[in-house]
Amino acid sequence: MTKPSKSPYVVIGAGIHGLSTAYHLALELKATGKGDGRDILVVDKTGICAGATGIACGVIRNNYFQPAMRELMAHSVRIWESDPEIYSYHPVGYMQISSESMREDVASIFAQQQAIGYESVFVEGAAESARYMKDIFSDWRAQGITSVLHEKPGGYANNSRAMQGLAAKAEALGVQILSGVTVQGLPLDGTGAVTAVETDQGRIECDYVVVAAGPWVRSFWQMLDLPMTIGIRNTATGETAQDIPMWIYWSLQEGTLGVDPKLQVTNSGGMPPVIHVDTDALLHSDVDGRCLTDKMWGIYYKPDFHFGGVQGGAAPFIVDKPADAVAVDPYGPASPEFIVGPEFAEMWVSALAHCQERFAGTLPQFKKEPSGGIGAFTPDSFPVFDTMRENCFVIADSNHGYKMIGVGALAAQTICGSKSALLHPFRFSRYAEGDLHPVSNSPFPWS
Repeated sequence: MTKPSKSPYVVIGAGIHGLSTAYHLALELKATGKGDGRDILVVDKTGICAGATGIACGVIRNNYFQPAMRELMAHSVRIWESDPEIYSYHPVGYMQISSESMREDVASIFAQQQAIGYESVFVEGAAESARYMKDIFSDWRAQGITSVLHEKPGGYANNSRAMQGLAAKAEALGVQILSGVTVQGLPLDGTGAVTAVETDQGRIECDYVVVAAGPWVRSFWQMLDLPMTIGIRNTATGETAQDIPMWIYWSLQEGTLGVDPKLQVTNSGGMPPVIHVDTDALLHSDVDGRCLTDKMWGIYYKPDFHFGGVQGGAAPFIVDKPADAVAVDPYGPASPEFIVGPEFAEMWVSALAHCQERFAGTLPQFKKEPSGGIGAFTPDSFPVFDTMRENCFVIADSNHGYKMIGVGALAAQTICGSKSALLHPFRFSRYAEGDLHPVSNSPFPWS
């Protein structure tokens, strides 16, 4: 496909956010009479679903302590539900299973889910929680659990199949998707507007740019001459902490246990909800019984025929090496975090066995294959969705990405002139204003 020298709209990135934005922008342009899909060009240095989206766990949930995140997720779930076949969406539900230190937070999530009409069931108490879980899995044996939040919507999607479907929907509207095009610069004019997209295959003149580059966002942030350190206001004291790094890299811990996915069916033989456990119970090795951690830990997992086993992950950790070393290509083959190590495998499989007896002794079946990767997180670990130049919208998902298919629809509306109340809490100015999202007791930075 020939690269055009000009396009009214250029979207950088052919992952979940880039493709969703392109598709919904095509719909929005047509609906408002401002153009159509032929005005949109998507460029990606590799191809559709080749980066973070391609190895994403694919979990779709509403389980957030932050009200703004819950409302945004409810919006996204509705889009997943709008075309489940094309999006390869499996609406099996999602369960947050927690120890006492999380109970108050989870109760708050449940109450606010009810307030926005999001269907869920909340179970409290150790005995009641154990009984609820054993009704689903007879071998359930996790210790110290005192609450279960069972979200009936949500579930997971097969990542690459879903993105091929989304790309097809966009292309059917006239959107052009070009693979193998590396963006090298975003020149600005005297007013700070983007004038073009410079690539390794030449210059693309444009009127508007959308940056949807996942963990590569830091490089584009620099191209746009945006601040690499920021100030964050503390509204309680009125003071502002200065020189806070805008981007922090975390190593994402995910993997697949190479067992028959049907090993994880429910008592009735059906496909189960996605399971997420946060607990402060001692975690012992399923290999030799030694204590792996006495701190709060968390895992998530699901049977997945796309991955060929039981797939999931655990809490990430901050990457020690300088950010510059991973900013160029955080998912490149030289990145040691691309394949998780034996420490994660033992921890995660031992945690599976802690929760369900059926996983005891399965560590040798852990797959040694690419998974996880590097995530680019903002200072508060929540997304920035904002117009960062007068003609440039930046989607920086802070690793909340795959489930947030609805962000593209809201970004498209914003680009066409409509303000989005759902995106307002994720504006960049929240840091200077001190209007931050509340923090939960979860061990996961994105919860």
